[in-house]
Amino acid sequence: MLDYPKIILAKNKEISILRKHHWIFSGAIAKRDKELENGQLVQVYSAKDNFLGIGHFQNGSIMVRMISFEELAVDQAFWEKKVWSAYAVRESIGLTDNDETNVYRLIHGEGDGLPGLIIDFYNGTAVIQAHSIGMHQHINDISEALQTVYGSKLQAIYDKSAETLPKNLTGIENKLIFGTPQTNMVKEYGCSYEIDWEKGQKTGFFVDQRENRHLLGKYSKGKKVLNTFCYSGGFSVSALKAGAKEVHSIDISAKAIELTDRNVALNAAAFHGKHESIVADVVKYIREIEQDYDIIVLDPPAFAKNMKARHNAVQAYKRLNAEAFKHIKSGGILFTFSCSQVVDKQLFGNTITAAAMESGRNIRILHYLSQPADHPINIFHQETEYLKGLVVYVE
Repeated sequence: MLDYPKIILAKNKEISILRKHHWIFSGAIAKRDKELENGQLVQVYSAKDNFLGIGHFQNGSIMVRMISFEELAVDQAFWEKKVWSAYAVRESIGLTDNDETNVYRLIHGEGDGLPGLIIDFYNGTAVIQAHSIGMHQHINDISEALQTVYGSKLQAIYDKSAETLPKNLTGIENKLIFGTPQTNMVKEYGCSYEIDWEKGQKTGFFVDQRENRHLLGKYSKGKKVLNTFCYSGGFSVSALKAGAKEVHSIDISAKAIELTDRNVALNAAAFHGKHESIVADVVKYIREIEQDYDIIVLDPPAFAKNMKARHNAVQAYKRLNAEAFKHIKSGGILFTFSCSQVVDKQLFGNTITAAAMESGRNIRILHYLSQPADHPINIFHQETEYLKGLVVYVE
């Protein structure tokens, strides 16, 4: 028998948990110990006293995040089994021993059955971001499990959870928790990148655009490309290495442009095209350009973090894409994305349709894009699908 505190759901509120959805909202809970602390492990039971699973408690709209639907102890063996399971997925898709690509996501939250946990692997260094207090309390167990699974392939583990946990917590800081990093250089489809996991966005690199960057390369030979919201220049490097004749990278952040320039320089020996980086507001810049770009990439940050912001986000996506449609060459190709979880595929598609109508251009969809296989979508938890993209041909 487990000795974790019990939470009892209201009548008929167990249906989503029986379907292995990982979230329990506060309104579904009938009884709980009022002394529960954020991050505590709890057992969840139905109103008929049937065991449903184990999760982390946290005061808020999502009150429990389920980490197991089995009645078992959350011990070191539990974490090793979870990490081995995630590793097996990445091994099956050819990422764990890949000379051309040595950066990938190992744990993708609910996609790997571990809500609140992100782990990216950077050529020997694992970078952890815990998004829940409960998950961060297991950081040492997770570290031990990573060392067991990777063995000598793992040189260091860096905890970067201070940015993703509530700011009022004490004692949380970004720090090295195992080993010493041997390098901050990674490869993705043969392209080299410098990773700054200490000061960079997310865990240091937007790992989720790997396959989409690779696809851009297939369209880029001999083309003039505009990469907007470029951050570290991933799309720019892919286009240049594939033979683009000219690439312009634009971001409002001077630090992002500095990182882009360094990454372009790392790969310059493989380029035959010209690169220019620009610090500017993307929307203003697109409004003023001539129609001389063959390809435009729109990969903005999440315009909507919650449902309240969704309407304004949709309008922002529409304006941005309409300007891109108006200012791209006839026969040009637009790669356009949204990483806002609250903007689903259908809404994003409808927004791009509205932008096309406003621009007066004829548009053909060539590809529907999503996140790569190392960011798996949990069939029981559809919220794990967050990255949407379209590749469209503009007449």
